Amino acid sequence: MSLLQSLKLTTPFLHGSSNLSLLSKPSSTSLASPPPPPTFLPPIRAMKSMQGRVVCATSDKTVAVEVVRLAPHPKYKRRVRKKKKYQAHDPDNQFKVGDVVQLEKSRPISKTKTFVAIPVPNRNRAKSQEAAAGELEIPLESQQA
Repeated sequence: MSLLQSLKLTTPFLHGSSNLSLLSKPSSTSLASPPPPPTFLPPIRAMKSMQGRVVCATSDKTVAVEVVRLAPHPKYKRRVRKKKKYQAHDPDNQFKVGDVVQLEKSRPISKTKTFVAIPVPNRNRAKSQEAAAGELEIPLESQQA
């Protein structure tokens, strides 16, 4: 019993009797100067832009764009096409049904519109122009007559 009485808890931290200057953060001698502030990096946002096909252009300054992506099937693990329609802002009413557009994320324009439609150059036209420029200027037999 006397052993328990001799083990009396005597610490300056009990009952708030300690000096607060002892509780300050320890200073590190290895870090003589403060670390430089981090450089500004833009926030990483997933899916900033998507590509899709215009499926409806009847509304004024709005197009409905269908985006197709491949996702694995939950059970069979085979890649399956998933389609989703987004409303996009078309300020000049320049897009028609069937046009391929790029959707860029922007501030909310209305309740359902948070994307702006941007035209995408057609790849087939670029290839056909390159092929036409690279042709040998040899006339066909039917043109020689």
